[in-house]
Amino acid sequence: MTDQTDAELIEAGRKIFAGNWQFFWASPSIEALPPMKGVEVAFAGRSNVGKSSLINALTGRNGLARTSHTPGRTQELIFFEGPTPADGKDAGLRLVDMPGYGYASAPKAQIASWTSLIHKFLQGRANLARVYVLIDSRHGFKDVDNDVLKTLDKSAVSYQVVLTKADQVKKAALEETIAATKAALLKHPAAFPEVLVTSSRTGDGMPELRAAMIRLLRERI
Repeated sequence: MTDQTDAELIEAGRKIFAGNWQFFWASPSIEALPPMKGVEVAFAGRSNVGKSSLINALTGRNGLARTSHTPGRTQELIFFEGPTPADGKDAGLRLVDMPGYGYASAPKAQIASWTSLIHKFLQGRANLARVYVLIDSRHGFKDVDNDVLKTLDKSAVSYQVVLTKADQVKKAALEETIAATKAALLKHPAAFPEVLVTSSRTGDGMPELRAAMIRLLRERI
């Protein structure tokens, strides 16, 4: 891909995400999902990995996705819709904030219910173009992350790893985490090989993540 193409995708991503993004739907169960329309990308990750903060940083709206310091606060599949450009070229993108997996301050039965919801969503959503699996740069992969990647492999869902909170890690340690992440992904052939590195606080990596979504969107149109 040429630098010119990259620049065009980054600019298209900037325009889309500078628009009026809104909360669209909340699904506490698989029966309550919105009708399939457009192209959806979902964000998965351990509790408190920074999914809501990432969505807010992507859209430039601090209050769009609710953030919390309490693990497991997001208990539903939360859908957000973006603007529809006049030319329709990049129309129809939805973001899905998924319940955090792993530790959560909730009863085990409730956690099991969230887990089941996530798995059913992944396996039955034909317009789901990609799942972005968020990994905390400070900690790297945990066993629960590997379990989720195996689920994604079985579900035949395209997924890509996004390292979050990169601003909180020293450069040398971050490079080690990136290398370890890429090595781990070699065991998962369904994973997209490129690792995106982001910081919701500084905005680093957001243009590249937006551009990646625009590329997905155009592949589906």
